[in-house]
Amino acid sequence: MSTQPSQHPGLNLGAPHAEAHSANEEFVFGFWVFMMSDLIIFGLLFATYVTMLGGQAGGPGPSDLFEMKSAFIETMLLLVSSFTFGMASLSLKYREDKKWLIIWLLITLVLGLAFIGHELLDFNKMFDKGGVPSRSGFLSAFFALVPLHGLHVTSACIWLLALLGQIAVYGLDTNVKVGLTRLAILWHFLDIVWIGIFSLVYLGGLA
Repeated sequence: MSTQPSQHPGLNLGAPHAEAHSANEEFVFGFWVFMMSDLIIFGLLFATYVTMLGGQAGGPGPSDLFEMKSAFIETMLLLVSSFTFGMASLSLKYREDKKWLIIWLLITLVLGLAFIGHELLDFNKMFDKGGVPSRSGFLSAFFALVPLHGLHVTSACIWLLALLGQIAVYGLDTNVKVGLTRLAILWHFLDIVWIGIFSLVYLGGLA
């Protein structure tokens, strides 16, 4: 059990990672502040989407464009990836070897890429049905909100690839441990935002 106090909300690495544990106090706190600013942006986009729901201008609406099966698959991909990243975080904290950490991170990366690919297929189907951003205020609000989340997931996957490269070159040094701790926060944050999108946009739109 760690003899050092918690330095920030979420998983603290503890005494076996003393240098990274101390460094996280500053870096992770700053990252939490950044996440809160991102949450405000998503909150504004959620509010805009709800306001524009009725602004369909005679174009296709949620029941014409959304598919519950696709949205459910994307939700499962993200939720499972959040679990695998959690397992990677526990491997980082409690296992001395890197094997299981890398395995869980690679599984997480594959799930994240699968989510992005599935979402792009969904957007392509929407375009084929005339659901383009310029068609109505409703679609403009949708494409401001949902693809922004997908862009965040893409950025998180690129960050994860970079960290895997750093592990291969430098091993599990302090910078890599701090980076993994911050990326874990972003990854779980994106899952929470997606739950909001799934509930409000897809479930709400098809109810």
